[in-house]
Amino acid sequence: MKKYAIALSLIFLFLSCKESNSEVKVDNKYKRYPVESGIVKYKSTINGKVMGSKVSGKGESTLYFKNYGALELKEEQSEQSTEIKIFGKEKIDITEEHSITKLENGNVYTVDFENKKINKVQNIGADMLKGVDVNYMGRQMLETMGGKQLESEKFMGYDCEVWGLNGAKQYFYKGIPLKSEMTMMGITTITEATEAKFDVKVSNDKLELPDYEVVDVESMMADENIKELMESEEFSEEMKEAKENMDKMSNMSFDKWKKMVKENDPDMAKMSDKELKSIYDMTQKMSKVLK
Repeated sequence: MKKYAIALSLIFLFLSCKESNSEVKVDNKYKRYPVESGIVKYKSTINGKVMGSKVSGKGESTLYFKNYGALELKEEQSEQSTEIKIFGKEKIDITEEHSITKLENGNVYTVDFENKKINKVQNIGADMLKGVDVNYMGRQMLETMGGKQLESEKFMGYDCEVWGLNGAKQYFYKGIPLKSEMTMMGITTITEATEAKFDVKVSNDKLELPDYEVVDVESMMADENIKELMESEEFSEEMKEAKENMDKMSNMSFDKWKKMVKENDPDMAKMSDKELKSIYDMTQKMSKVLK
């Protein structure tokens, strides 16, 4: 279920398939959790109304990891229906999703079931964070973006750090998400673990991908691409324009910003002042971080 992936999730969430997992050497520098291994099963629900449409859905997912998160696989299946009324007639659109994502030694593998292939891309962010305390870095990013650490709570018997950000609330056990609640534009999404076991044996077959062709997807963030990109005239112009826009944003009042976005974005024009203020505050924080 992939509605509104809020920053909380972005911070904590990131083989050749012909090899068996027992043959793959996992680099300890890519450790992501202070827990050696784990199996977490989740259920998700989504409900609400937006712009006259009723949205509902449910999903299930399972997370497997070992070697402190250097090797991780998550499989998710979900179904979502959108009920729309047009001229008094009701139309229901149903979408189903099945995804598998695997992280291993700084590489990310995503399964394309429709085309029966696996896309492999290097996770440059993981390379940059090798040897870094990822949980500490995550906390720093959350605080920079306006996130607040709330009073710790127990969930499923585990002592969880609880973070709030723009109306979202997420529970982490040693950096591993166990529960999240968020409401955006009238849509409420709840994801919570139904089973969580840590420091347990995770069999190799749980970390295997389908026997599809592996396709190397060139990362636009590869070293040679970065150098070439940063030295290009186009990049310089874009960065100059981005900085000018960022400077304008950081000096723009909420009323002026609200008027501008409502004139240029039909969806934002329908948002309440409270929702717009939340987005405005976020952009202000981000503009200060990126300046």
